[in-house]
This record gives sequence, structure tokens and C-alpha cells, in this order.
Amino acid sequence: MTISTRKRLLGGLVAASIVVALAGCASAPEESTSSGESTGGAAVAGFLPCMVSDAGGFDDKSFNQLGYEGLQKAAKELGVDYKGVQSNSESDFAPNLTSLVDQNCTLITTVGFALASAALESANANPDIDYVSIDDTVDQNGDGKTDAPNIKPIIFDTAQAAFMAGYAAASYSKAKKVGTFGGMNFPTVSIFMDGFAQGVEYWNQEKSDNVQVIGWNRDTQDGSFTGGFDANQDAINTAQGIVDQGVDVLLPVGGPIYQSAASVIRGSGRDIALIGVDADVYETDPTVGDLLLTSVRKLIDVGVEDAVTSAGKGNFDPTPFVGTLKNDGVGLAPFHDFESKVSPDLQGELDAIKAGIIDGSIKVESYLNK
Repeated sequence: MTISTRKRLLGGLVAASIVVALAGCASAPEESTSSGESTGGAAVAGFLPCMVSDAGGFDDKSFNQLGYEGLQKAAKELGVDYKGVQSNSESDFAPNLTSLVDQNCTLITTVGFALASAALESANANPDIDYVSIDDTVDQNGDGKTDAPNIKPIIFDTAQAAFMAGYAAASYSKAKKVGTFGGMNFPTVSIFMDGFAQGVEYWNQEKSDNVQVIGWNRDTQDGSFTGGFDANQDAINTAQGIVDQGVDVLLPVGGPIYQSAASVIRGSGRDIALIGVDADVYETDPTVGDLLLTSVRKLIDVGVEDAVTSAGKGNFDPTPFVGTLKNDGVGLAPFHDFESKVSPDLQGELDAIKAGIIDGSIKVESYLNK
């Protein structure tokens, strides 16, 4: 896996969709701070870990929340204070980073691909501060190396776990139509959608079936997107458009937009299963638990806790962390309430698929390995 490969796939997307986030006036950031309750201490003197959220906020019951929980756990273990600043929009990213620099943060974690460009600019301007960049896929130098020596990327090959979710969705579907949509066509969003579609293809190949995927085209690497990561009318409209095409499983990718999908499902009067992303949404948001077939997990909290704890002990390492099925950085959540509704053979088949992906006998494509 090389980061330069990722650059070739991102190109104009990074320039057009992310760098513009540095322009404009920012609204007042929402900031939280707390004192760590030591369970052992051992932090280097003056260590102050901080975090900037993406626009979803720290209560999104998804990747921002997981990242913040990882920060809190690390601060507690180290016995130090921490600071968190929420972004309401992309125009908040750069000012929020500057605010944390001014407050003498020694490690700043940014949550989400959209923040990667702002994180790089801040890291280059502040070489004495360490950065952890979650879902950082930006390699503007094109040399296959971390863009700045003080940035540690935390990335996830979620296509592997999404492949399993696609297979499970195809197995469950009676309509022979499953759907997906995302917030924006970022690589860290579309990786779920493309992995999901690959899993459906694998089901069709193994079972001589013809389950369709609505909302994603593997040939064009494009599909249905809401244009943002808010649970708003745009997300409702996008979900409704896919549900109206007759799907009975729906995978929304983009933080809170699953809430819009859930409202459409409930209003449809049909038996449609929901698939969560990032966290095990059955646990983080029980209000949609009855709809959830499963969730595609990426263990952001574990990655953040480890990176912050290591840095706090004076062992910051900029080597990228890549979460996979092999190292349990990604995975599929249990079926929970759907356990009695899926085929009794499904879990065994998924176990075999996981083993095949890990040993390489089943190939799953993503921007991380092309």
C-alpha cells in the first residue's frame, strides 16, 4: 500500500472539495475541556492532547464520537487534561486548528478526510506539534511518504468489512435489490460503498444469483450522494429515491445520515433493513436497533487511544496505521435482533470469507491496495 497511489485517485477531489474549506469566516467553535482522572499517569511533562471534529460533531454516534471517546480514554489513562473543539462546517477547520495551537496543545487529532488538508497546513506551520489525522489519505507530495514528519495517519481498509456486509445483505434480500448512498464522494466514504458492491457481486458469483446494487456504480466509481454529512432533507430525499426503487437493505455512509435513512424506512411501511457504519450503531443508537441488520465497524476509538497514549509517553510514531480484518481494525458487528432472520448458514459463510480475505484468496479492491 502506498500513499502515492492514493494521490493519483484523489487528485482534483482534494483540491476542489477540501482546500476550499480553508477559506471564509468561521463561526464560533464549540469547545470542551476536561481534566483526566489518572489511572497510572506516566505522561511527559506538559502533554496536552486535543481534537477537532468534522462537521458531524462529537455526538454523531459515529466516527467523531468514536474518535472523541478514544481521546478521553487516553487522557484518563495518562492523567492529563484534554481539549475538544467541534466544527459546524468546513469553514471552521482552519480556525479551530489555530485555536488549539494557540492553547498550547502538544498533540492535535483531526477527525475525518475533509480535515486532512487543513491538518497538513497546520502541521507544516507548527513542526513542534504532533498531529494524528483520522482518515488522512492526502499525499500532496506524491512521494509515497507521510506529508509531514509530525503527522500520523490513521486509515482503514473498510472495503474488507463492507464486502462482508454486502454478502450478508444479498443473502438477506428477498427483493433482490439492495441500496447504498453516501454523504460526499470522498475515498473514505466510497470505500464502504464499493466494498459493499463487491460483496454483493461475490454472493451472485457463489450463488448464481442476480442481486442488484442501487446507488453505486463500480464502473464509474460514482453513485448517490447527499452533498454533506447532515441528517437533513437532502439525506431524506436521497434515501427516499433509493427506497422507491424497491430495495430491502440500505447502507447509508456518512455519520448522522443513517438517521434520515431510518426515518424513510419507517415511513415506507416496508420491511427494509438498515446497515450502520463506523460504530456498532445498535449499541450507539438503540432507537434504530430494530432496523439494523449489522454495522460495518472501524475501530477509530482504539486507534486514537493507542496513538494518543503513545505520544503522551513520549513515543509519537508517524508511521501510518491501517486498520484491516487481520489486525481487527475493521470488522462486522453482530446481527443482534436480526440473528433469527438471517440464514443459519450465513455466519459460517462470513467466517470463511473473512479468512479468505485475510489470507488473500479472496481479493477486495480499494484505493488502499490498487
